[in-house]
Order: sequence, then structure tokens, then C-alpha cells
Amino acid sequence: MKVSVIGTGYVGLVTAACLADMGNAVAAVDLSQEKVANLRAGRIPIHEPGLQPLVERNLRAGRLRFTDSHAEGIADAEVIFIAVGTPSQEDGSADLRHVLDVAGTIGRLLTRAAVIVDKSTVPVGTADQVRRTVQQALDARGVQIGFDVVSNPEFLKEGAAVADFQRPDRIIVGTDSPRAIEVMKELYGPFSRSQDKFIVMDTRSAELSKYAANAMLATRISFMNEIAAVAEATGADIESVRRGIGADPRIGPLFLYAGAGFGGSCFPKDLRALLHLGHEASVPLELLQSVVNVNERQKTLLFRRIDAFFKGQLKDRRVAVWGLAFKPETDDVREAPSLSLIVDLVRAGARVTAYDPQATETAQGALQLLLSPQEMQRVQMHPSARAAAEGADVLALMTEWKEFRSPDFAWLAATLGSRAVFDGRNQYRPEALAAHGLAYFGIGRPAPAGRPPAVA
Repeated sequence: MKVSVIGTGYVGLVTAACLADMGNAVAAVDLSQEKVANLRAGRIPIHEPGLQPLVERNLRAGRLRFTDSHAEGIADAEVIFIAVGTPSQEDGSADLRHVLDVAGTIGRLLTRAAVIVDKSTVPVGTADQVRRTVQQALDARGVQIGFDVVSNPEFLKEGAAVADFQRPDRIIVGTDSPRAIEVMKELYGPFSRSQDKFIVMDTRSAELSKYAANAMLATRISFMNEIAAVAEATGADIESVRRGIGADPRIGPLFLYAGAGFGGSCFPKDLRALLHLGHEASVPLELLQSVVNVNERQKTLLFRRIDAFFKGQLKDRRVAVWGLAFKPETDDVREAPSLSLIVDLVRAGARVTAYDPQATETAQGALQLLLSPQEMQRVQMHPSARAAAEGADVLALMTEWKEFRSPDFAWLAATLGSRAVFDGRNQYRPEALAAHGLAYFGIGRPAPAGRPPAVA
């Protein structure tokens, strides 16, 4: 099948590469000539396991090509994916300018009947806007070309996006067109051979499904962070609580990990968009507002604990930070809790030495937008975890990369001046650190012997 994917960001690039790998002829469109040149050379702009070889393989086979021309990308396409960004506006709503600009461009260039697929995460009613925009452009040309608009939300986890696309747990297709349903079934058939994973619904329900899924997952995280605060106040251990409730099949074990808060490109943005949608529809979403509030408070928790540990005397203290990405297996630092911690530490007078296996460069760029050049002098990125921790006063773990799971605690005890570890992801066993004379501060874990309870 001839497919066009407009937008080569995270979703668009994964979509294009995975569809090409199934034998489709895929043209991926991006207006940045520099980005297109890099992609043609097999250089991808993001870290995503499995994506690099997938792009390289399909480039060599001729199934995947990149272009900065909409006309070239759309020509003869049977299916056209819209996979451009929908960033938050000041009021929290999703900015649809890029989506609707692409829709207008499709209408101006369309030469044959096609299925137009909204792959971007968009508010309820966007498919109707896309349909009107395409039709207006066709009317302005004075031509009649049949087309359908489908809502096909993505459910890709950063760090596992290729696997999620190739082995989806569901494929939601929002449309009332029998023809569009058949086209989408043919396109996604190779990814749904073992069982029928198609869920067909109207476009508005499909659009809301994406927001509802992310809101539910974010709610579980904030819920566990609130229960973690109760655990600390009462002497319970949130890790035991997690295992206890996760064994209930009605609840399940996923997304029940207390920690330093969630970040990334999806949960925060989609929660803001859903809250704005509720406001516009005169439906107060009080639970989701609380989820946001809990998360914003949680992202400051480790700073408050480190500040309390040093009794408010952070000036020239050195804090090592392990992990900058908002989650493992990605270089994405958008709204990452690590950035909040570093900014607060620097502004309190501390120095930060940081390391991440993949996100050092993206974090450096993000921090330069948050801190002044003078403040940035108090932040140093290091090439290894050991280099970042050596000679620091304390260590803060912010991302649960595998290489951080079993550090040399004896070496940490010898190198950390204040012999304390602040575990923002509950990766370590308190007793393992205590055996080496390290004070341990987790999230919802018992306070170390001889130390005051952690600051809530």
C-alpha cells in the first residue's frame, strides 16, 4: 500500500518505519531540510530502542523515503497520516494549527481518493475540523475527490514504541466509513494476525479514548504517590503496599510505582488538554485537577528532602543526579522531574553533577532555557555515573536506568561526603545501603535508623 506520513517526530517516524517494514511504500514528510537530509542518511533525531536499524533496513530496501515536499509525499498516497505536534497553549488547550495546516495542504494537493488518518493526539471533534478543512480546500480548487477522515490514536510508550507498534494490544479506528475500515484493516493486518485487535468506533470516541487512557495511567501514579505519603506518616512501606494491591486482578500491578512524579510529552500535556476540554464543555474534572496538583507537588519532593537534610544550608553543596530523562530508554526530558530538581537545587545555591546514558545533550539544552548562563555554571554533565557521583555530598536517583540498579554501595559510601542517597524511583533496598553506612531516603519507605522522618 502507498502511505504518506506527514511529520517525522516521535510518532510519525515510528509509524513510517514500522509500516515500511511490513512491505508498504512509505513517504515520510518533514519541512526541515536538515532533518530530512539526516534521516536519508539514517541518522535519527531521537533515542528509541530498535528504531535505528528499522529505519536503516527500510531505507536500503527502498520501502521508506524521506522528503521535504508535501506534493512529493502525498502524490498517489492511498493513506495519509497526520502525525504533527499538538503542543499545549497557555490555557492548556492543544494547539491544532499544525494539524489543520496539514489538512489544508492535503486538500490543495490531493489527486486521488484517500483515507486521511489523524495519528496526532487531538481534542474531541478534531476529525470533523480536519474533514471541513480538506473539503474547503477541494472546493476552492473546484474538484471533487472522495476522502475519509479516520481517528487512529497512538498508544506508544517511549522506550518501547517499536515493540508497541509491532505488537499492539489494541488498534482503535474511529470512523463511520465502511471503506475506511477495510483500508485500515488491510494496513494494520500484519500487526493483528494472532487475534483481532481492531476496535472500531466513531471518531469522537476514538479521540477521547486516547486522552482517557493517559489520564487513567497518570491517575494511578498520583494515587500511589498520595498513598506513599500516608505510608511514610504511619510507618508503612509503599513497596509492600504496591505488591499487596497489585496482586488484585481488578487492579493489576502496572503504573503503581510511587516516585518523584511523572513527566514526558504525553501525560502532562494530555491532562491539561482534557481539563481544558472539560472546562469548555462545562464539566468540572475535579479528580484530574487533583492528579495534576499531586504531580506538581511530587516533582518538588526530592528537593525539599535534600534541603531538609542539609537544614536549609545548600549553598555550595554538591548533589549528584543519576538520570535526566523522564523515563528509561529515551532521551526525552520534556517536563522531567529531574529538571525541576536541578533548577531548585541551583537556585538554592547548590552545585549539580549529573549523568544520563542518553539524555545528557537534551537535558543540557532544556536547562539552558530554564537557568541563566551564570546559573548554568553550577551544572556539570559527566560521561559516567561514577564520574558524576565522585566527591559529591549526596546522590539523587531520578531515572531507573538499568545501569543504576546495582551500584557499588561501598564505593558510594566512601565518596559521598554526607553518605546519603535520595531514591526518587524506589530502586534500592534500604537495608542494602544501611549495611554500607549510607542513609537512604525513598518515596513512601521507612525512615532510616537515626534519621528523622522524610519531609512530606
